[in-house]
Amino acid sequence: MAERWEHGDLIVRREVLGLAPRVPLVLPSDEWVGKPWLAVPVFVVEDTDDALVTFIAPGAAFGFPRGAWPTPDGRHPWNGRPGWSGHGVLMVQRPGEHHAVWHFWTGPERTFACWYINLQTAFARSAIGYDTQDLELDIVVFPDGAWTLKDRDLLDDRVAEGRFSKQLARWIVSLADELTAELDARRHWWGHHWANWKPSDDWHAPSLPSGWQGISA
Repeated sequence: MAERWEHGDLIVRREVLGLAPRVPLVLPSDEWVGKPWLAVPVFVVEDTDDALVTFIAPGAAFGFPRGAWPTPDGRHPWNGRPGWSGHGVLMVQRPGEHHAVWHFWTGPERTFACWYINLQTAFARSAIGYDTQDLELDIVVFPDGAWTLKDRDLLDDRVAEGRFSKQLARWIVSLADELTAELDARRHWWGHHWANWKPSDDWHAPSLPSGWQGISA
């Protein structure tokens, strides 16, 4: 397992169900706990003690393993999408923290659009990259500092599906409250210089390596 990755390394970001922060995520009897249900290759931009910075390139291939997933149709919500579209997304995350700051650009001039604070479990390194679990609730932060919550109503759906515990849903809301309090105080821990960052020209449409499903979370 890599202790540090180098700039330009291609690794795998996986979403693994059942990666709990400090509260019960799901019932331990569920057979899908601890299994990856989405994977995407990402390029390493920077890996330091302060933060891990990775990039999902345009056209990066998605992987969706089969399984009895806790959704209405038994599939990942993104199932059917071949890969990432648009300008790609830069993700900045600090070790041990349950969120990452995603950077989005738009239009033909690749104009910076917003930061997207993705609530997710702290990343855990694996033999091929890192694993995390999306926590559904997110915060969109605009360049002028204004922000808005996204997908608050979906937490109740996750509890009803059995994917999240009620305790976890309450904890996610409290985490969002802490983060938005920081935003109201105009405290952004991430560097704004990332909004002007550009990927290498050859960072485009990477594929997943074989065997990525079988690595233990």
